[in-house]
Amino acid sequence: MIEKTGVRNRILKALSDDDFSLVAPHLDLVPMPNRFKVASPGQPLDYLYFPESGIGAVMSLTPNGESSEAGMFGVEGFVPTSTIIGDNLVPYDIEMKVGGAGYRMPIRLIAELMLKSASLHVPFVKYMHVFAVQVAFTALANARFTIDQRLARWILMCQDRIGHDTLEITHEYIAMLLSTRRPSVTNALHVLEGERLIRSSRGIVAVVNRKGLERFSRGCYGVPEHEFERLIGDR
Repeated sequence: MIEKTGVRNRILKALSDDDFSLVAPHLDLVPMPNRFKVASPGQPLDYLYFPESGIGAVMSLTPNGESSEAGMFGVEGFVPTSTIIGDNLVPYDIEMKVGGAGYRMPIRLIAELMLKSASLHVPFVKYMHVFAVQVAFTALANARFTIDQRLARWILMCQDRIGHDTLEITHEYIAMLLSTRRPSVTNALHVLEGERLIRSSRGIVAVVNRKGLERFSRGCYGVPEHEFERLIGDR
């Protein structure tokens, strides 16, 4: 059986030892490569996922196929969050954008296990709140902050989930996530490089000055992260 000490996912680690022992026999470690589809609009879901590595995105879609990132997830969370309220459908795309791996669990089992333990649902519900806060601040960032500041926020969020300073990511992908044009991303990267906050090369963004990036983001980064640590973070 999976040992809790060997798990990186912070929702699984937030479970009590007794609750983890309920869940662990039903967890399977699976690859979650780049473009791995966790969920598609209106398609019935079979599993929820607890990433151990990599980065995924929840993408809002228009009827004609245009998309924008609504939220980001990784080792701190689980997807789809709607499974915890017994729903096996979502109206958006959930897809891995930086490949990794994670534990998956049949959706039908989580409801059964929650009937066995009154405390099992607590970290899951707390994460639903934290993710809602992240989505709210993504909307705020898109409406009120410059592309340079939004890019700083996005790089910080990626670093939080990857756990190191170097991100393998293309300008095209960043442009898609930020719902902007590729030249705008290139210009924003040059701004952050000029401030000596990052280094950027083909397909690579390296964080040089994290504290400086946080200051540069002007407050569009930090509130959801604080909420996570306040409600779920290591005690």
